[in-house]
Amino acid sequence: MYKVTIKPHWEIGQHSDDSLDTAALLALLTSIRETGSISNAAKETKQSYRHVWGLLREAEQLFGHPLVITERGRGSILTALAEKLIWADRRIAARLSPTLESLASELEGELSKAVAGSSKKIRLNASHGFAVAALLNQLNAIHLPLDLRYRNSTDAVSALSRGECDLAGFHVPFGEFEEATVALYARWLNKKMHCLIHLAVRKQGLMVAPGNPKNIQTLSDLAGTGVSFVNRQAGSGTRMLLEMLLSKAGVAQLAIEGFESTEFTHSAVAAFIASGMADVGFGVQTAAERFGLEFIPLIRERYFFALPIAAMQDPLMQQVITTIQTDAFRQVVNQLAGYDGSATGEIFSLSDAFSSLS
Repeated sequence: MYKVTIKPHWEIGQHSDDSLDTAALLALLTSIRETGSISNAAKETKQSYRHVWGLLREAEQLFGHPLVITERGRGSILTALAEKLIWADRRIAARLSPTLESLASELEGELSKAVAGSSKKIRLNASHGFAVAALLNQLNAIHLPLDLRYRNSTDAVSALSRGECDLAGFHVPFGEFEEATVALYARWLNKKMHCLIHLAVRKQGLMVAPGNPKNIQTLSDLAGTGVSFVNRQAGSGTRMLLEMLLSKAGVAQLAIEGFESTEFTHSAVAAFIASGMADVGFGVQTAAERFGLEFIPLIRERYFFALPIAAMQDPLMQQVITTIQTDAFRQVVNQLAGYDGSATGEIFSLSDAFSSLS
């Protein structure tokens, strides 16, 4: 089984023939921010001091603005422009990672098939999330053949019903919205054919800039004057949950500035806010923490994998289940901000998981 990795790469310039490759520059700027000096950054990135200065001068000439401010005896700090470049790179990675990971999985399958012929693999369809990503790391470590497709919860569950995948990730809130959410997924799930693996409990809420400068506390504040919002894409489970919460709170979607501005993942929403392009978004606590944002919890939900009961005894599926049920993976889930792995790996019938389907 081959492992393919595809990473975003971008260049910037005033003309196509004088573009600056940002990879080396961004690594240098990040190191300067972390070490506090250009000389230390040169050592950390294993480049000569002269080469590093040349790279900085080239970039500053391109932009016509400084990227680093150096004061004798006080080290070096990044300018606002340099910080913006770093945040731009994080936004690009957050937005493109699901697409690139799915493409990498497709290429892995094609290469393996070309070399060794057709082989059995687990087809996983799920929304891009932190516990899912942690599981993928564990499965890759044991070289389990996997066909990954990142897609929203409704698309994943409908794909399962058509036999297009073996595992479908979806999430259901606790409390008053559970029944309506389950009813949506139930059109594709069959009590006699499907069962569930519990992946995690997680918190969803409002992500706001450090210090919460707009003093956002509740959903009603999203409709405030001068408050800009960034949303998840239509069809995602998180977008569906938010719309239920807004309806209960009596907040009109049209009253929220930026409600139709969308990103594909929790991380992309967080990066959008962290880069100063919006004041608030809705998503999981882990994304807020990783991008230095503050988090206002609103609701807890359970994340499940649905799978055919008949697939439970498949040797590859058994490896997936065993991996999810290990103490090591449960510990990884518990270390994610806002996640609870105490029930990770438990297997439920649809009726046992959801009282509305009893």
